Amino acid sequence: MYPFTRQLIEFESNNIVEKLGMLILDVKGNYYHQVKKYVDFYNRADDLIVIGLNSDIRYNPLDKPNLKASVLANKLKTILTLFSPNNSESYWLDKAEQILTECIKLCRLYNDGYVTFVELHKLITIPNYYQEKIVLLKEKFLSGVFSIEDIHNLYSSIEFFEKEFIALDNRTSSILKSEITRITGCFVSDYAIQKIFCPKKSELNFHGFSDVVNKGKIVVLNMNISEYRNLSKIIAAYLKLDFQAEVMSRLSHSHTSMRSVAFISDEYHEYVTDTDANFFAQSREAKCINIVATQSYTSLLSSINNQYTIKVIVQNLINKFWFRTDDIFTVEDAQKQIGKEEKDKFSLGFSENSNDSNSNIIINSIFSHKTSSSESINRYTQSDYIFDTNFFTRELQTFSCVAFISDGSKILPPQKLDLIPYFVLDKNMD
Repeated sequence: MYPFTRQLIEFESNNIVEKLGMLILDVKGNYYHQVKKYVDFYNRADDLIVIGLNSDIRYNPLDKPNLKASVLANKLKTILTLFSPNNSESYWLDKAEQILTECIKLCRLYNDGYVTFVELHKLITIPNYYQEKIVLLKEKFLSGVFSIEDIHNLYSSIEFFEKEFIALDNRTSSILKSEITRITGCFVSDYAIQKIFCPKKSELNFHGFSDVVNKGKIVVLNMNISEYRNLSKIIAAYLKLDFQAEVMSRLSHSHTSMRSVAFISDEYHEYVTDTDANFFAQSREAKCINIVATQSYTSLLSSINNQYTIKVIVQNLINKFWFRTDDIFTVEDAQKQIGKEEKDKFSLGFSENSNDSNSNIIINSIFSHKTSSSESINRYTQSDYIFDTNFFTRELQTFSCVAFISDGSKILPPQKLDLIPYFVLDKNMD
């Protein structure tokens, strides 16, 4: 992954119009160091935006005043699927989305359009908090500051809370609160997390990906998933969804920049969502380069639990490199995509005939006076996979892979490649 990252950072690095905008998701917390080395080497340090708990960047994923509350809530529902990949009952996720929609609408009304995870958490978990905000909203309503749309949103939210949410039985309410607080809880319980991702509106200094796609900025998520598992998944998924939305919106807005952009994700199975299938299928027109790495196709399947979605994602990634793997699902899919060829096969046959046979019971043996034997060797062709299972599981060595790549106009013949390690390529940078 590092050599690809280096090439993309280097591309037109001195050209303010053509240099690439990028989103890089770092699951282990070490990718950032290599990116920092590259941006310093190619004089792009000013383009680097690092999002993490040790960063000066203040980012609120919910600060999207131009998005409808239902769209924002749908993104949160998508993130919830990362924590519930095997949830076949859609009622809870759909209901959670509805609750979040109304909470966002209400929060925008009493908090001057600014929504945070902390506010959503309080609205959902603290009974008296809703009543306190209703008193505040009544005063604002009587002062005449609300527009007709605001009044409509206020009535619909109050009606939902009074007639549906508060009226839920204890079991249903507890399950829904538990589902939603899987997202909001980590932002409330840790001061450092709250400071970075739920700041005051005046403290925000990263507002989204418009600068990434229009000015060629490089955003890196620097957060170890083993240390901050839920938080890392939430922020990474939200960054990815925001990036995808910004990239695709360029197709319908002719005034926006059409510079090339790139999305890079190591350990992609940690952040994969259903929305990626559509994005990968359509993002080529929006000049987006997608580079992802995963342990196996089974790892993706364990995150999404939908084999058809995995197939759509994989087929929309044109260039593929398969390294040694024991995962049969990955091997079989790779073999099918690479295809078959006519291979020479050989068969060996041997037969023996005998007449006038006699047996000797003393030595327990059979003797023949007239015997004949024949041997035959047949050669034929048979359609078989170009690379067999053993090739993927045992014969591929470290720093070698099976490549299925395109030169931009046609697919090259599948072949084994021996790769050069990144630390060899980077010697001239030290």
